[in-house]
Amino acid sequence: MSIEQELNTRSESKCELCGTSKNLAGFEVPPSSDGSTEQSVLICDTCRDQVSNSEQIEINHWRCLNDSMWSQVPAVQVMVWRMLNQLRSEGWAQDLLDMLYLDDQTMAWAQAGTTDQSDEDRVKHLDSNGAVLEAGDTVTLIKDLNVKGGGFTAKRGTAVRGISLVPDNAGQIEGRVSGQQIVILTKFVKKS
Repeated sequence: MSIEQELNTRSESKCELCGTSKNLAGFEVPPSSDGSTEQSVLICDTCRDQVSNSEQIEINHWRCLNDSMWSQVPAVQVMVWRMLNQLRSEGWAQDLLDMLYLDDQTMAWAQAGTTDQSDEDRVKHLDSNGAVLEAGDTVTLIKDLNVKGGGFTAKRGTAVRGISLVPDNAGQIEGRVSGQQIVILTKFVKKS
């Protein structure tokens, strides 16, 4: 039986990441896959394109990881961890990443294939006091803020729970205030 056939049998002819049954092909999990079934996954063209080119990631496509993260296949677990790690600035992805358990050997494999930025190069979001903000944190507004386009003022002392980080701008976060998702400057918040 070929590797492709073994992968189809294992996955029941569905993408092991998103669950679709169209345009499937085997994918060797880097960095040192030996081409075996144990070190490969069966994924669709959409997942493959986004895994291979992080510039084209459609964030909502990856909400499917909520289901595939429970796979017992180490190669699938590695791919799920890597995608969630890339999307960790999204609150939901960070929540899933916090729930995901990988044994030591699988975690080492997952981390070996990442091209993660060093701590010095990563965009750091700091509050008004210099505390590092993380996705999912709760912050408090330290100033009344007029919400442009929202028609209301976010009052000083308002708690904003479950913030998201703007990946390419250290001075901005996103959060829900008065039922609306807004962008907030980090210099106007303090970490709770």
